[in-house]
Amino acid sequence: MGGNLRTTEFLKECLADALIKLLKEKPIEKITIPEISELSGVGRTTYFRNFTSKNEMLTFKPVHLWGRWAEEQALKERKNFSLNNALSFFQFNYSIKNLLELIYERNLQNVVYDAFYIVMMPQLGINAFECYKSRFYSYGLFGLLDEWIKRGFYESPEEMTEFVNHIV
Repeated sequence: MGGNLRTTEFLKECLADALIKLLKEKPIEKITIPEISELSGVGRTTYFRNFTSKNEMLTFKPVHLWGRWAEEQALKERKNFSLNNALSFFQFNYSIKNLLELIYERNLQNVVYDAFYIVMMPQLGINAFECYKSRFYSYGLFGLLDEWIKRGFYESPEEMTEFVNHIV
């Protein structure tokens, strides 16, 4: 990863962290870009250069955390969901449960789905059948994740993986 890309990713994460901190205090609609910029210490131009919305900024955070987590765990399969990485997927989501609970508390579940789709489903160069298949699985798997979050992460990542294995 080049220095400029690393710097950009760092600045984007600073902005996302500031948004998350502000989300703990008030709804996303009441948060302004100048507030985010001031709290993060990152100029507004960086926000406008890298994001089109606060939701996109919020989506960035779990995607970025997944990349870091997958690297730390030395995961071979990072960009596609399979039964082989189901446990890693649930372990990761459990590790960020405070962020996920905040996102749900603020009724921003679509951000979790968007992040999930970016991370776990192939994005480019696939035919129509593969596109539909990806969406089919992503909605189904998101449904499991959604229910798990709503149930307060009651089941362990291992139990969630067992559910996936039985369902699929």
